[in-house]
Amino acid sequence: MTRLLAVSGSLRARSTNGAVLRSALELFDGPTATADIGALPHFNPDLDGEGATPPAPVGALRTAVAGADVLLIVSPEYAHGVPGVLKNALDWLVSSGECVDKPVAVITASPFPTGGDHANAQLRETLRMMTGQVVADACREIPAIGPKIDPATERVTDGPTLADLRTAMTHLATATTKSTEATEPAEATEATADAPTAP
Repeated sequence: MTRLLAVSGSLRARSTNGAVLRSALELFDGPTATADIGALPHFNPDLDGEGATPPAPVGALRTAVAGADVLLIVSPEYAHGVPGVLKNALDWLVSSGECVDKPVAVITASPFPTGGDHANAQLRETLRMMTGQVVADACREIPAIGPKIDPATERVTDGPTLADLRTAMTHLATATTKSTEATEPAEATEATADAPTAP
C-alpha cells in the first residue's frame, strides 16, 4: 500500500491549510503520517558537514521522507511566497537525497481568488530542482478557502472541494517513482513579492 507523508507549511493550530491537509489525509487510500517541521533549526550547512550527525529534528525529517512512497505538501501563501518554516524544511532535504524521484503533490489554499498560486508555483519549482517528481494531476490551488471549512471540525465541508481533493489524492496514491508529473516543464518560476498575502 502507498505510504504518504504530509508536510504542512503552517504551524498555526487552527490553520485553514491544516484543515485542508487533514481532510486530504482522510481521503487518501493508504497509511499516512505528518512530519513535524516546527523544531527544525535554521538551515546551516555547517551543522551537516561530511561525516557529521545532523541535528535530531533534521534526522527525523529525513527518515520520515525516506520511508514514504509519496509526499503531500499543503501550504498557505505568505507575501506572495512560501512560508519560511516550509522553505527551511525543504532546504534541509536538498542535498541529502530523500526527495529524489519521490512523487509529490502541492496543495495551496488561500482566502483570496488566486488560491495561493505564487507559493504553489514556487514550491513546484523548488521540488523539481530537488528532482522530486511533481504529480501535476494531484496539485491544487484552492481559492476562497474560509467558507469551505467547518471551524468546529476543522475539516473541509464544501462538496466540490472535497470531490476535487479526493481526485487529487487518488492520483497521488497511484503515482510511482516512474511518474513524470505529466512532464511538467522545468522552467524557472520568477518569484514575485508585491503586496503581502495573509496565510
